[in-house]
Formats: sequence, C-alpha cells, structure tokens
Amino acid sequence: MTPNRLRPTTPARLLAAAALGAAAAGGAAAQTLTYAMNQDIRSTNPGVNRDGNTDAVAQHMVEGLVGYDAKGVAAPMLARSVQVSPDGRTYTFKLRKGVKFHNGAEMTSADVLWSWNRYMDPRTQWRCTSEFDGRGAVKVEKAEAPDAETFVMVIDKPSALFLATLARFDCGSTAVLHKDSVGADGAWIKPVGTGPFKLEEWRRGEFVTMSRFAAYQPLPGPPNGTVGGKRPLVPTLRFLHVPDAATVKAGLLSGAIDIADIDASQVNELKATGKVSVVSGPTAQMHTIILQTKDPLLASKPLRQAIAAALDTAQIVQAVSDGLGVPNNSVVPSASAYYTAVQKQGFKHDVEKARRLLREAGYKGEPIRMLTNKRPIVPSFEVSVIAQAMLQAVGLNVEIENIEWATQLERYQKGNYQMQSFSYSARLDPALGYEAIVGPKAKQPRKVWDSPQAQALLDKATEVTAPAERQKLFDELHRLQIDEVPIIVLYNNVDFSALARRVKGYAPWFASTPRLWEVSVQ
Repeated sequence: MTPNRLRPTTPARLLAAAALGAAAAGGAAAQTLTYAMNQDIRSTNPGVNRDGNTDAVAQHMVEGLVGYDAKGVAAPMLARSVQVSPDGRTYTFKLRKGVKFHNGAEMTSADVLWSWNRYMDPRTQWRCTSEFDGRGAVKVEKAEAPDAETFVMVIDKPSALFLATLARFDCGSTAVLHKDSVGADGAWIKPVGTGPFKLEEWRRGEFVTMSRFAAYQPLPGPPNGTVGGKRPLVPTLRFLHVPDAATVKAGLLSGAIDIADIDASQVNELKATGKVSVVSGPTAQMHTIILQTKDPLLASKPLRQAIAAALDTAQIVQAVSDGLGVPNNSVVPSASAYYTAVQKQGFKHDVEKARRLLREAGYKGEPIRMLTNKRPIVPSFEVSVIAQAMLQAVGLNVEIENIEWATQLERYQKGNYQMQSFSYSARLDPALGYEAIVGPKAKQPRKVWDSPQAQALLDKATEVTAPAERQKLFDELHRLQIDEVPIIVLYNNVDFSALARRVKGYAPWFASTPRLWEVSVQ
C-alpha cells in the first residue's frame, strides 16, 4: 500500500485527474468503477479506527462468518452453516471450503480463531469488544477451532442478537483476516481478507483504489444484502473523496464519477440532464421527534398524545422528502422482515382529539422548546418548522431552538431537552432499534423511553431467536410506543443514487451502504 501523502488537493483537481486518466488510458480506465464518497475513510482497519464511510469501503475487502441479508437478518457468509445448541449458548460454524485470502492462502478455522483473539485483545481497540466481553448483551466464554472446518463459540446466555452483532458494520463484520494483515509486532498493515476486491492504494484525502480478486468464490444467487452473489465485475474499483455537492454533480455529468449518493432535491434536476439515471430505496435510518418524558410538562401522557394527534405525519413527510418518502411511525424499519400490518398502524392526525387531550392534560400555554439543527444530510430543521406550525394550530406554544449539531447531540446524550427533531442511524435488527431508545434514564440519560414494560419486552426480544416469537414482541412494543408516545417516528430515510448511463446492476438497500459487487460498466 502506498504511504499516505499529505499534499494540497481539491475536488476539482481530483475530477480533472480522473477524467484525464480515463482519456489517456482508454479501455483500461473505462473499466474502473468510480464511486464518490462525501468524506475520506479513517483507516483500512475493519471495526477499529472507523466511521460509516470506513465501514462501507471495508465491506468490499473483508467478510465475516455471517453477514446481513436484504431484510437485515444475519445469514451465513464465510460459514456455510450455523448450528445453535438447544440451550442457545453454543454456536457451531461450519466453514465454506476453498475460500482464499487475498494473498492466496486458504482460509481455515485457525484464521477465524486468530482473528477473534486479535479483536478481543484490548490492544486492538476493537469497536465491539464491549459487546462480547460481558459489558454488553453477552459474554463469549469460549472460542475454539476443533478442526480445520469448524469454529465454535460459547456464550454465557441465549441471545437473539449474537449473530446480528457479529455482522454489524461498525464491528467490521467481525471480519476473518489473514495474519499478514499485521506486522510481527501486531501493528496494522493492510486488510488481507476474503472479499471480492483487494486493496491497491489509499491516498489520504483523495481516494481508495481496489482491484478485482480473481480467486474470489461468491455464494450462488443474486445479490442479497452482504451475502448472496458478490461477484467483482469490474477490474478496478475507486472510492473518490468529493465532499462538495456541486463538484459531485459536475463529475457525474462529465463522466468522472459513475455513482454518487444525492439528496431528494437533486433528483429531478439530474434526471432532466438525460446523462444519468437515479435509483432509490428505503433505509433503516429514522427521522423522528423525541419527547423528554421526565420533563414536568411532557411527563403527561395525554399531552404527548395530543402532540402526536396534532401532527399530520403524511404531510410532513411529503414536504421534507419532496414527495419521495413514505410515512412510518414504527421503530421497525419499513424494509425489515419484521415490518407487518401491525407496524403500519400508527398515529392518526386528529385536530379535535388533540385539543381535547390538551384540556385533559390541563395545558395552559406553557412554552415547549424544540431543538433542531440545519445539517444538510437530515431534514431536522424542515421537520421542526412544519411541526411547529401544526402544533401551534391546536394551541401548543412550541418554540424552535436551532443549534449546532454537536451541541444538540450533547444535550441529547445528557437528556437536557423537552423536544427534539432528531435522526437515528440505521439499525437493521429491530431489537437494536428499540435498544437505542429504551432504557433507564437514571443510568443512561440519552434513553428516550424509560418504561419497565417496554424494557421487559425488549429483553425478551434480545433473548428469543424464533422469528414468530420475536414478531409478537415487536408488535407489542409498537403498540405500546404508539400509546405512550415517547417518540414520534416520522419515516425512514430514502437513499437516492445517481448513476452514469454505463453503470449496470447497482441498487441502494436499506442498510444505507454502497454495494459495488455485481455492478458492471459498459
């Protein structure tokens, strides 16, 4: 890997270089698929020094025993099968045969064990150590490799989230790596994984380039989340750092960029050029209004119910998403396998009911402050303005306080607010979505829903593994949320991607990360 070079760079220069390179190199450069990302990665070390972009890039180079399917359910990846003991504590992974690392070595259970031990070593500083050492949902009591094709893990108690946590993007998918990924002193060098692409160069602040791994053995079938078909169909893959939206647009129209995420306001404009196509899909990201149930005013359930009845969710979503979003009042994402007719039953807009509930709550016009921010990547400010008008229309004295995102996040973490227009990042398993909001405020002030009943339901949902049993628990949690109104989920974000006409096979999915395998250029 070429050392990082610190030198001045601009998005315009990068696009010019990409376009000139394509013209000079002809057919070879024409087979490079270029994806624009809004910020550089933090490292190439999966699940360690990371952020969302780092996770997305790593997914193309490394794989874990399990991954997420298209509905957000953990499924075998490097494991060909997963067997769980009757007591729910022992997981036996049978490994796929013939899987190769990027250095040509064949993967065995010894590599899985080495990777696991490295992750759990405190010196690695793995993001997810606390998820598996007893501080989180489970403690892994034993990990062993009884033979070359078998890996066994024993946890301290049954957990429906064990496999889903192994697959998490922020955990680097608990990637199985070859020892060549680190030096003799254990220091990180580069990922020697099993993914469809292998790292060629990371030039900090500019780009990450990968090449097709010719020995990659994909699972059969079409693309399916991060499992299923994952053929590398282009010789070269490039993630280009382009933070400026205008430069992204210029790159798409000039041909220097093949794929870029765009916001809803750009869709019609780019379509009208005739030079790009636009594809979209719902994600698990939630846009919400959260209510502080410990606040003297908002501790009143009738008052919170009045707020929910006063809001026309459909109208809000229509306005802030340019008509492209779909209302969803449930914590369960609309694209989830657990999203059913129950989750479709949400809040009902009823102005007269809102006014009646305000009288019942004894509300006398006390001010309620709603925090918001103007980050361009979320609709927080637009939501707050529309919601304020609807709430004022029924007699609620709601004031907007627009603050910097860092300050708003700090106040969220401390529980220091009455209301917030707030967005949550994607969590694919519904239990993880509920975990983000349910919990005791005395111990974790950031928690939104401090309810013993909700906590008991969530605890069960993290333990039982049968889908039918989990569905019943998520249904109960949804009904309780709609009744108690600690949070008003508005909708799941819709991702939009602009594609050069030569790109074939690309589609967003609800994890909100790019998947550039099974994508070709013509």
